[in-house]
Formats: sequence, structure tokens, C-alpha cells
Amino acid sequence: MQFKSQIMDSSAVMRALKRLSYEIIEKNHGVDNVCIVGIKRRGVPLAEVICENINQTEDTEILNGILDITLYRDDLSRENTEPVINSTDIPFVVTGKKIILVDDVIYTGRTVRAAIDALFSLGRPACIQLAVLVDRGHRELPIRPDYVGKNIPTSASEVVKVCTEEFDGKIGVELYLRD
Repeated sequence: MQFKSQIMDSSAVMRALKRLSYEIIEKNHGVDNVCIVGIKRRGVPLAEVICENINQTEDTEILNGILDITLYRDDLSRENTEPVINSTDIPFVVTGKKIILVDDVIYTGRTVRAAIDALFSLGRPACIQLAVLVDRGHRELPIRPDYVGKNIPTSASEVVKVCTEEFDGKIGVELYLRD
């Protein structure tokens, strides 16, 4: 891949996550019964920041978890004949909860569909809302986020990469051209 441009720097990402946190509080009239679930991989550190922001703003300890969607992907056989299964860690009952799914980028909508299937295998939430740092368009399924950090119009030949400290040693959003 060839680097094209920096879309968001660290401070822009943190501002967007702060705004998403406030929007979640506002839309849900507080955080009673709200739980945050990060989609592995890069949705997890973003969800952690949103949780910290909400905890500080609301002076509470919001429940959060990690969702591995590997077995729920519709492209599993194309991706790998022997998938690496990571662990889902949701230390609460999802039934009856307002679940905020957090992911880095929404593109076709297939990852979110898999995440919804994975959540329903654990119980029946009262509702599921979606928060993404970047919406790049090109949906293949009728899925749209409730909370968006930044809309970035892209072409199919471009790749949006969200960088996190945990995985990349830096925070930001970069745009690349496919080779």
C-alpha cells in the first residue's frame, strides 16, 4: 500500500472520541443500562477511551467488554481455513442492556452484521447502537452508525487505517492507495 495522506492526527482522534462519548450520553439520557463493547481489534482501544470519557463525565463505572467476531464473519472461508480465535470478554449479561458497539471504520457493514450476530449469541440486548471513528461509505448492507467521528468519502482503491497506540505505536487516521 502507498501512503496518501494523514486524515486525523492524535488530537483530532481524541476530540472525535470525546464528542462521541457526549453524544452517547445525550442520546441515551445518561448511561443507565448502557454498556460499551469494542469489536476486536482496533474497536477495543477506541471503546476503552469512550468508556473513560463517559466514566469521567458521568462519575460512574460503565460496563464494557470485548467482542471477537471471527466465527461470525461471512468471509471466513476466504480469509483463512484455520482462523485464529481470539477471546470475547463480555463480563456482564447482555440481555436487556443498551449495547454500544464500537469499531474503527465502517465500510461494507459486514463486520457490524457479524458483531450483531455474535452479540445475539450471548443474549438479547434491549437495543444495539453503533459508534465508529470513521465512516468511509460503500455500504453493502443496510447498516448505518448512530455515532460517527468523521465521514471520509473514499474510492474503492483507497484504504483507511486507524492507528492506535496498542497496535501501531501512534494514534491517527491515515489514507492509503491499494497496490
